[in-house]
Amino acid sequence: METRKTEGAKLKKDILSKLNNLEEQIVFIEERSPQIVAEYRAKLEEKMKELLADTQIEENRIAAEVILFADKICTDEEVVRLKSHIRHMRDTLEEKEGIGRKLDFIAQEMNREANTILSKANDIEVSNHAISLKTEIEKIREQIQNIE
Repeated sequence: METRKTEGAKLKKDILSKLNNLEEQIVFIEERSPQIVAEYRAKLEEKMKELLADTQIEENRIAAEVILFADKICTDEEVVRLKSHIRHMRDTLEEKEGIGRKLDFIAQEMNREANTILSKANDIEVSNHAISLKTEIEKIREQIQNIE
């Protein structure tokens, strides 16, 4: 019985550490996203100036293109849900028994959000962080298999 408690405490500590790592990845993705949009706008303006040479570029047209791009890559909803799942998992880890299936379900939901973030990533750095999210979530899922 004491061995199971010790093992359980180690598993909990390991999962909490992995959740901290997930949060670090999320912070990067949140900070990087506006930069991606700004870089896209700058590239778009440069390309249009190059193509149109002396012709006047309509600001509304550029703004519309940037809005479409920003909407396509926006991961705000996924990030909010992922943070919520992390909080939920932390809370669930504090419960006393029968948490294995619940944790597994939360991890599945976390993986779903990470997949969506990765599919929307239009930037190598965000892609790399989304892959790290998925890798860490998979490690959590493996640990959860040891919890009843």
